[in-house]
Amino acid sequence: MTVKRALPALAAARQTVTGALGVLLVFALSACSAENRATSPQEVRKLAGSPQAQQNRKKVEGQLRATVNAYAKDTPLTLSLVAIDDICAGGKARELLFQDGDDEYKIRCHLQVTALYGADPHRIGDVLDGILAGGDRAQKHPNPLNTIPFHHGPDRRSSLVDYYRGVGPNPNSPSTLEPADLYAGQQHLSWDTLRSSQKTLVTDDVCLGDDPPTVRCLREPAGRTVQDIRQQYGMVFKLEISPVDYYIVSIKGTTIVPR
Repeated sequence: MTVKRALPALAAARQTVTGALGVLLVFALSACSAENRATSPQEVRKLAGSPQAQQNRKKVEGQLRATVNAYAKDTPLTLSLVAIDDICAGGKARELLFQDGDDEYKIRCHLQVTALYGADPHRIGDVLDGILAGGDRAQKHPNPLNTIPFHHGPDRRSSLVDYYRGVGPNPNSPSTLEPADLYAGQQHLSWDTLRSSQKTLVTDDVCLGDDPPTVRCLREPAGRTVQDIRQQYGMVFKLEISPVDYYIVSIKGTTIVPR
């Protein structure tokens, strides 16, 4: 074959190869973009309302409610308001910088429960002692949810009771602010200050939006406020339980049940 006759054939072959590579590149980019793009709002709502998500949500909510009710049943606190924040968020597009893991899933749902209790400020020493006693009883019968983790022990908790009964010093130090909270595991228990000249009061900043199934806000009873509870009982205790993941779908479509 002469050079003149070979050149057109080579050009045609080059165009064929280039066209084929272009098609493959389009498919590759399409597949890549499908896996790396952010989850659409429509897909988030579909996954959040799926039977699996609803089943997991119901299970975890029941567990968290059991913890809230344990305080009402086994301590001097009076349960007055339960707020549930239920949030499902879609995954982000592929993160090349500042990676936080939000591009590793299609959807991630969690529940956060906050409970407000009423108490008599004139008996706060007895109230705190009763809470710790409830935790002591819980220690004798271990619960996988660690229902009431606060108990009497060698730390500052017993000193806290003495302080509020007026028979002991500030368990932190005389120069520090009034102690008005306890932490343990996934729980934070706080209350209105009583001995400080400038009061620090429990706030009602929970459950602020509602758009089921992706965002669910439940307040029981509806319309109840922290001011109502304080007016009725004298002071307010607030139990905050850290958010618990209950439904995650990975970017590859694998369903994860965290708990």
